[in-house]
Amino acid sequence: MSKKPADGGQERPGRLKQIRMVAQVLHQANPKALPIVFASAIGTLAVLVVIGLIFGQLWFFIPLGILAGFAVGMIVFGQLAQRAQYKVIAGQPGAAAAILNNMRGGWTVTEAVSGNRNLDMVHRAVGRPGVVLVSEGPRNRVGHLLGAEKKRISRAAQQVPIYDVQVGDDEGQIPVDKLQRHLMKLPRNLTKGQVAELNDRLQALPRNMQMPKGPIPKGAKMPKGPKPRMR
Repeated sequence: MSKKPADGGQERPGRLKQIRMVAQVLHQANPKALPIVFASAIGTLAVLVVIGLIFGQLWFFIPLGILAGFAVGMIVFGQLAQRAQYKVIAGQPGAAAAILNNMRGGWTVTEAVSGNRNLDMVHRAVGRPGVVLVSEGPRNRVGHLLGAEKKRISRAAQQVPIYDVQVGDDEGQIPVDKLQRHLMKLPRNLTKGQVAELNDRLQALPRNMQMPKGPIPKGAKMPKGPKPRMR
């Protein structure tokens, strides 16, 4: 007897089908994107063919050019697809959480550790830099949430650096598509062992998030995270 898929009976699409689905979304978001992908791949192949002609070794440079062109095309495709996905989720509640959950580098993310009825929220990410509190919402509303959460975890964090990052379009805030790059630039202050110990202390804290009173704004949805870059 065949086993049922673990994810509720739905099979995950194959790699080629995933690429086709992403290509369709990318084409709808940016009609020029796919031509750019093909141009980058063909351009790479052409450069290596010319080099092969110069050195008289086409037998070597043509296969190399095909492989290199495919690799360059996929890299450009992945970058453009990621930008399109960031554009889709920008401004939606939970957009920053979607970015955090797809980051590499051993981050532990706890979504919505604090929030309010306006769907402003604070997420906590723990990694080698220390603790990073990431807010979503207007600047004039999230400052209090960040300050309260920093005070709440300061005793458990002890001497570990606590960074706060505001995601949004207001002055001084970071656009959602630049959040990952911003966090990757933070200094590495902790070892992996210290990160694990810090996680244990913070996970033991009681949750501070309360369900908002009153109706949730119509049409508010938590977006899906961007897919990993294709290599």
